[in-house]
Amino acid sequence: MTEPAFKSEFLRTLQARGYIHQVTHPVELDEAAANGVVAGYIGFDATAPSLHVGSLIQIMMLRRLQQAGGKPIVLMGGGTTKVGDPTGKDASRPQLTEETIQSNIDTIKTVFSKFLTFGDGPTDAVMVNNDDWLSGYGYVQFLRDFGTHFTVNRMLSFDSVKLRLEREQPMTFLEFNYMLMQSVDFLELNRSLKVTLQMGGSDQWGNITSGVDLVRRVDQKAAFGLTTPLLTTASGGKMGKTAQGAIWLNAEQLSPYDYWQFWRNAEDADVGRFMRLFTDLTLEEIAVFEALEGAQINDAKKALADAATTLLHGAEAAATARAAAETAFEQGKLSADLPTVELPASEVFGAMIAAVVTKAGLTASNGEARRLAQGGGLRLNDVAIADGAQLLTEADVTDGLIKLAAGKKKIVLVKPV
Repeated sequence: MTEPAFKSEFLRTLQARGYIHQVTHPVELDEAAANGVVAGYIGFDATAPSLHVGSLIQIMMLRRLQQAGGKPIVLMGGGTTKVGDPTGKDASRPQLTEETIQSNIDTIKTVFSKFLTFGDGPTDAVMVNNDDWLSGYGYVQFLRDFGTHFTVNRMLSFDSVKLRLEREQPMTFLEFNYMLMQSVDFLELNRSLKVTLQMGGSDQWGNITSGVDLVRRVDQKAAFGLTTPLLTTASGGKMGKTAQGAIWLNAEQLSPYDYWQFWRNAEDADVGRFMRLFTDLTLEEIAVFEALEGAQINDAKKALADAATTLLHGAEAAATARAAAETAFEQGKLSADLPTVELPASEVFGAMIAAVVTKAGLTASNGEARRLAQGGGLRLNDVAIADGAQLLTEADVTDGLIKLAAGKKKIVLVKPV
């Protein structure tokens, strides 16, 4: 099937860089983007103090919209977080207090200024909070105003509901309302900010098309939806999920060094695709990197890590992270910029190296650390350790630090205190 030839810079860019999975009314949206300023939004619920790299493709979509002359709207889900999106979940999300939700919003929103230009201009980004209108509705008013526009039959057909029920997992009436709330968000933003486009991941297709239908049915206004593909690694893993946990965007949750390392450790087959999605490198530059073979692929991975880290943390942090990694991995030396973990001296000296490696976060369990040692993948101060039961002593300390490495890509400095 031949892909449509878009004429708007926005959709041409999204298509060329691999962002598009599904679009409602593609011809209308393309016409609108080619002939005026399209205001588009994406919602972000505040379920944690930081977004993770799985949300980065959505942030980059807003960036692409602004780069193409559109107006990005960041919707913080202060209201919808109180309910919890059931999409892809087998259990209800834990209910958060209003204080926790607001605290999460305060830390999450700092990331967006790294990618978007905020202000009062026609294409400047705007941040809004859906709690400002959702919490103002009375229950009866909400049902009378919007309930008649949704059928239970159709809601049951959407994957976010159907898959949950097929797995015989309970779905609360609270969660069942999430789709209505997200749809009302689109209607509210269309009325207040002339927003005509909602974007999101492919798992949000049902919620997004419900919002598109609501705007078109209630106000007879133009409304469009666009989703990105489900993002997985070349080997089929979920993007951003590692043995050490989520790859957070806030530096307080994950250091710039670890963020740089995440991109540096991308699978060979993912490098070009990740460059298109997560960096501002041109397609011509990316084509050059994709043509590299053998050991030169590592140069492409470093370029990916540099570009992605620069966008989030700045060029200085990216350069520092790269230098620390090269010092540690290529020169076998200590660097003050490597991740450092402080552990009580009583838990380090006289303890099995497997236990310390696990406490330092390099492995998930002592057993994993012992197996790693047996396979030659555990190193103490750049020397392979064959026995995970070997005890650490004060003699292993250099300049107040112990350097531990698991495999070829994970290093941490342990500081006994």
